[in-house]
Amino acid sequence: MLHIYNTLSRTKEPFQPAQPGQVRMYVCGMTVYDYCHLGHARMLVAFDVVQRWLRSSGLTVDYVRNITDIDDKIIRRAVQTQRRIGEVTEYYIAAMHADERALGVQSPDREPRATQYVGEMLDIIGKLEQNGLAYRADDGDVNYAVRGFEGYGKLSGKALDDLRAGERVAVGSAKRDPLDFVLWKSAKADEPEDTKWPSPYGLGRPGWHIECSAMSKALLGLPLDIHGGGPDLKFPHHENEIAQTEGAFGGTLANIWMHCGPLMVDSDKMSKSLGNFRTIRQTIAQGEPAADQADYAINPREAEMLRFFIVRNHYRSPQNYAPDNLIDAQNALDRLYQALLNVAPDDSPVDWESPQAQAFKAAMDDDFNTSGALAALFDLASDANRTRSTHSAGQLKALGAVLGLLQQDPASYFQCATRYSMASMSQADAAADALSAEQIDALIAARAAAKVARDYAEADRIRTQLREAGIELDDKSGGITQWRRA
Repeated sequence: MLHIYNTLSRTKEPFQPAQPGQVRMYVCGMTVYDYCHLGHARMLVAFDVVQRWLRSSGLTVDYVRNITDIDDKIIRRAVQTQRRIGEVTEYYIAAMHADERALGVQSPDREPRATQYVGEMLDIIGKLEQNGLAYRADDGDVNYAVRGFEGYGKLSGKALDDLRAGERVAVGSAKRDPLDFVLWKSAKADEPEDTKWPSPYGLGRPGWHIECSAMSKALLGLPLDIHGGGPDLKFPHHENEIAQTEGAFGGTLANIWMHCGPLMVDSDKMSKSLGNFRTIRQTIAQGEPAADQADYAINPREAEMLRFFIVRNHYRSPQNYAPDNLIDAQNALDRLYQALLNVAPDDSPVDWESPQAQAFKAAMDDDFNTSGALAALFDLASDANRTRSTHSAGQLKALGAVLGLLQQDPASYFQCATRYSMASMSQADAAADALSAEQIDALIAARAAAKVARDYAEADRIRTQLREAGIELDDKSGGITQWRRA
């Protein structure tokens, strides 16, 4: 049975959906005002793996991941660039989708936008007001009265009296308590007109936290089987979601709460606010992405390396970003593809009775332990190399697909240069980058012609030239030569 670590109970629990066989999963998505960075990549890939494994386990999944398309940061970007809110959000939504495609992240079943659910948000605010948990402040905002909700702090473990004003929660003089948070923001005269919605409280816009309460309830109902998000959402966002939803409707918002671990840079979390972030497109683009284009050409070898880099760590553990770690991930992924290059895989489905598949399943059922699942893949790669078993190679590819890995043609994969290998630091790799695929094919054809003419010295010279340029040749039967970049 699948066991999942529940942030709320702080234990691993057997996973039993409220409706047998049907999983309702809601994950907090992006605020679309800038390009996604590698910390976002970790969240996207982590929950992509979760939904893939749930489906592979025979469950029907309704996976909802929202888009926050109205927010203070979006408004600032629109004002700075002199564009309408919709122009800003459409551009960065397209950019996010390009990043997802590059990383092999499958689209959620539904991707609601906050601006489509303002009516539902106002309904919840009305219920909270009726229940004595919301009040209209003198500045026109509507705030949530935190101390009126008895269970506040149960997710994060934070006691109200230990929370200090000004930490993660904005302080405003119109609030009854510094810990209260905004449900509805009164419109300001200098704000763009397309950021204002009519409401019983006057023109304004929703607060951030109320958005997810409205979208999750409207699309999936209560309780959710799984509610997930990044590490920084546990408090205050998810804590406030609980207070809003349960304060309005009673019952339970979500049975299982999941949070992926942070991506660290020199002991600090990667984030835009710290200025230590690197975008996804900077890491895996083929060449320099155009600054004004949402889509971009990817380096498929590096894109899969980034997914592998994320998957090889348990989703809850902190993960350190460093160039050396990307190099190590690239070399490890190359070893798996080398096995598929050495031994052509058959097309058999996963044999779940095999020892490696059993080990893979046991790891994934233990709170999505992808590092343990990858160990089973390396066992299969070793077996394929040792025994030349096409079945082992086929099982390697089939199990890799469960994690969204190893689906490229191996020969094409190795013909793509990578910046993330030990060779990338050598002069040989610089020479390899200088040779295009067409130039390499032409040299291989010249070598073949030299061999036909029995000019073996010339054939050896060409092979040496290619080796010095970081190109390795593999002569197959039938006169076929495959090549790969070292």
